[in-house]
Amino acid sequence: MAYNCVVLVKQVPDTKRITGQAMNEDGTVNRAALPAIFNPEDLNALELALEIKDKFGGKVTVMTMGLPTASEVLRESLYRGADETILITDRGCAASDTLSTSYIISRGVEKHDYDIVLCGRQAIDGDTAQVGPQLAEKLGITQITYVEKLEDLSDGNITAKRSIGNGFQQVKCKLPVLLTVVGEANEPRVAASKKMMKYKKAFSPAEIIAQVKAENTNADEKTINNLAERKIKLLEKRGLLIKQWDLNFLKADLQWCGRNGSPTKVHRIQSIVLAAKESKDVEPTELGISGMIHELIIDKTIA
Repeated sequence: MAYNCVVLVKQVPDTKRITGQAMNEDGTVNRAALPAIFNPEDLNALELALEIKDKFGGKVTVMTMGLPTASEVLRESLYRGADETILITDRGCAASDTLSTSYIISRGVEKHDYDIVLCGRQAIDGDTAQVGPQLAEKLGITQITYVEKLEDLSDGNITAKRSIGNGFQQVKCKLPVLLTVVGEANEPRVAASKKMMKYKKAFSPAEIIAQVKAENTNADEKTINNLAERKIKLLEKRGLLIKQWDLNFLKADLQWCGRNGSPTKVHRIQSIVLAAKESKDVEPTELGISGMIHELIIDKTIA
């Protein structure tokens, strides 16, 4: 029996590369100062979906909500074996908290014939672990969180081992189901070179419009739209178009989207100043390097 999986992924700032420019003066994250990466545990969720597809057949659809630049994680998903990718992008999505985000994504997932919805346990830019469970509630399906291993999938039932911190639980339920996956679940596969060569030219409509504008700086809006439409149709014909949906297409209730649908309020912002520790210049000579090593040994930094 084949199973159709919908995987939810997110492009996030690389929080392991925090610098002194990581925060704006108003206390918000300066995303431009941090490289954007594929949320780590979403890669584990994608890998689990691909393993299900490899063993049982079916289709893997990857969906993300974000700016047009988030198309990059969708291309990475295609490189690894996803069959279809969808970008949900709209100005009305801005400032969405987890409640609003889960509502918007639920409208997208509902447009699919799915058996299993998968996402990472949490995103490293928020660490709330709320979107998955909230999404399951909105879809009206069973959820199994903190999944570390898929133990059985047969006859419309799924059995999974979930981590509970100091032990494990074995949970069995009927499909459809939503799984949130932890980093220990698997080792995500690397991108396939053949798929990279094919899908490196996969773009979303928003990216295509931006490209056409950059290539035709003096063209009027009508010309831009006509040129972009030709490119979009060509990519669609070649199977290289990343689907793009907005709130109107999803028929989303705007009172539940963006800032309007986000009851989370910031009580206080505390600015954290990241200052460099004491530094010392080392001359790029044999004497300078040996002196540095000697000091590190004395300080017991190295043995």
